[in-house]
Amino acid sequence: MSVLHSKKILLAVTAGIAAYKAAFLVRGLIKTGAEVKVIMTPDAQNFVTPLTLSTLSKNPVEWEFFGEKGDWNNHVEYALWADYMIIAPCTANTLSHMADGTCDNLVLATYLSAKCPVYFAPAMDLDMYKHPSTLENIEKLTSFGNICIPAEAGELASGLVGEGRMAEPENIIQFIEKSIAASLPLYGKKILVSAGPTYENIDPVRFIGNYSSGKMGFEIAKVATSLGADVTLVSGPSHESVVGYPIRRVDVISANNMYNAMHAEFNNVDVVIMSAAVADYRPKDVAEQKIKKENDDNMTIELIKNPDILKSLGEIKTHQLLVGFALETNNEEEYAKKKLIKKNLDFIVLNSMQDKEAGFQKNTNKITIIDKDLSMQQFDAKTKTDVAKDIINTIITKL
Repeated sequence: MSVLHSKKILLAVTAGIAAYKAAFLVRGLIKTGAEVKVIMTPDAQNFVTPLTLSTLSKNPVEWEFFGEKGDWNNHVEYALWADYMIIAPCTANTLSHMADGTCDNLVLATYLSAKCPVYFAPAMDLDMYKHPSTLENIEKLTSFGNICIPAEAGELASGLVGEGRMAEPENIIQFIEKSIAASLPLYGKKILVSAGPTYENIDPVRFIGNYSSGKMGFEIAKVATSLGADVTLVSGPSHESVVGYPIRRVDVISANNMYNAMHAEFNNVDVVIMSAAVADYRPKDVAEQKIKKENDDNMTIELIKNPDILKSLGEIKTHQLLVGFALETNNEEEYAKKKLIKKNLDFIVLNSMQDKEAGFQKNTNKITIIDKDLSMQQFDAKTKTDVAKDIINTIITKL
């Protein structure tokens, strides 16, 4: 999933031949999952029609302070609406006006009111692009905190070949995505998350398992990704999905499968969040054929202990931040604190099966985070997405 997904993007189009590329830029931004609105300078209509941009963005396009019905197009509302503003193409004329604070059209008025990050993509002939006044204006705009998307080299409208053409729409989107990602709190961090149940076979058609849906772990993985982390998700059998997110998913079945998968990734990550509900025991012997019902009323299955994945990671951790979960039915705090210490965790997330808003297969959870100094922070019941945010925010403060 792109970092632009669900973001509000205001695209300002100015009067240069590269304005025709705005249609492709709008289309590309929409494909990332962003919501796009477009404003224009009046002369930009000579290069691309408002109808085209309105159709692609699915929003009205404005270019004047007052609409056809005399309505005022409030530049402040546009500026406050946007998460990011992109000025593309940004002509030499617009660059100059932005730098000196001129405010004689809707685009410039909106730019001066913008509280969000502003990206601008210069587009002009090569001599204009290299002119000292242009270079000075670009430097001045970047000193204001605006972000320049450098012009590219190639054939220009004049027929000359050189630097000055607006960056291609796909390059603009990629530039902005990288810029945003680099500003996210988990950018460059590798996080390993486990989720879901494990199944331990009795025979080819039966297993020992639990009611875990994997919802909590999947939400943690999604939130971490949205904040810039490189996430690997090791999941037991689950119907949950990470489609659309750039998450590497490793599917496993048994506790031994999960043990091997977690250890294979462990040395290369910064954070491990063990939210999976791993089966504590497995059958000592697994029947190769389906076990038939006998005349006896009872059947005995001998169980042996599974490896303690979280404890084994705590024993070998070096630089990693290690987070565990405790789902308890009684003496919750006491058991959680013992688990925290025994398994060498940095903090543990406690929830109780006694709480109707917590537990398996629910969309809500209610947690208490216990730190390794045994201090506790309690949270109200929330959706599992919001709970995931609380957990990830705690991790960010520790990193």
